[in-house]
Amino acid sequence: MERTCVGCGGKGDPAGLVRLAADAHGRLAVDAGRRLGGRGAWLHPGAACLARAQKRRAFGRALRMEGLAVDGAGLERLLTELGRRD
Repeated sequence: MERTCVGCGGKGDPAGLVRLAADAHGRLAVDAGRRLGGRGAWLHPGAACLARAQKRRAFGRALRMEGLAVDGAGLERLLTELGRRD
């Protein structure tokens, strides 16, 4: 089953994408175990796709959470976590 990257719009196998979901506090989190409930957003594990998704405000649409924003610290945390997977 293919998934679509919310950053670049490219399609790929879930094994090559990172799943992001809202955690219990409503913040965007990397779902490494792919076990967080609810909707997920899929992203290529790189800073370019993350930056593009952030610029397009794609996470709120993908998770159907209007107003979901990733603050500077949250974005930096995601970049660090994704950097470990590059």
